[in-house]
Amino acid sequence: MPYDSIVCVKQVPDTANVTVDAMKEDGTVNRAALPTIFNPEDLHALETALEIRDAHGGTVTVISMGPPKASEVLRDCLYRGADRAILLTDRRAAASDTLATSYILSQAVKTVGRYDFVFCGRQAIDGDTAQVGPQCAEKLAIPQITYLQRVVDLTDGVVRIQRSVGHGWEIVEARLPVLVTVLASNQPRPPAAKRVMQLKRARTVGELVGEVKNELPEASDQQREAEVQRRAEALKAERLLIEQWDLDHIGADLSRCGLAGSPTKVHRIQAIVLTKEGYTEIPPTEEGTQRLIHELIVDRTLG
Repeated sequence: MPYDSIVCVKQVPDTANVTVDAMKEDGTVNRAALPTIFNPEDLHALETALEIRDAHGGTVTVISMGPPKASEVLRDCLYRGADRAILLTDRRAAASDTLATSYILSQAVKTVGRYDFVFCGRQAIDGDTAQVGPQCAEKLAIPQITYLQRVVDLTDGVVRIQRSVGHGWEIVEARLPVLVTVLASNQPRPPAAKRVMQLKRARTVGELVGEVKNELPEASDQQREAEVQRRAEALKAERLLIEQWDLDHIGADLSRCGLAGSPTKVHRIQAIVLTKEGYTEIPPTEEGTQRLIHELIVDRTLG
């Protein structure tokens, strides 16, 4: 029995290379100042979906909400085996918090149509909230299973999943459709060389607009628009046009998107500088351990 999966993926700032310019004065991330990568746990979510398709048949559709540059992670998904890629980009979605983001993504999932699984990484490294996946499940009115470690069994529309509970694991069973958030618990496949050669020219319309603007700086707006249309039609004929949606396409309520739909507010950003110098050496003895525990209790680190 084939199963159709939708995977929500995100291009995120590389938090391993944070600079002093990482934050804007208003408390939002200065994404332009940071290199970007494929959100690590989303990559494991994609691999889980691909494994289910390989074992049972079906399709894997990936959706990324972000600026036009996010098409980079969609190409990566195609290289790894995804069947369909959709970029959801709209300036009106800028500054969306988890509530607004989950609403927009749930609308996109509904627009895709039929699905058996919705997969998300447990959390994104630029926010670490782990809220978007569960909120999407609530808005889609489907069951959710969080912290997937592995799929135990999938038969006749019922999935059994082993999930982490922190100090151990448990087996959870759910009838499809279901939303699942995934831990870094598998080995994502690398991009396939053959697919890279076949799909390296895949583009969104937004990317074509940028390319035409750079290549034809002296052309009129009408000429550029005609050239973008020509290139888009050529890519579509070769099945190399990455779908690009906006909020109107998914029928989103604009009052629930972007800043208007985001109740989360940043009141203050504070840089913490550790000024204490030196260190205390604790001998590896019972007396030393007792002294360490005493100091931690006095400092209210413990107790």
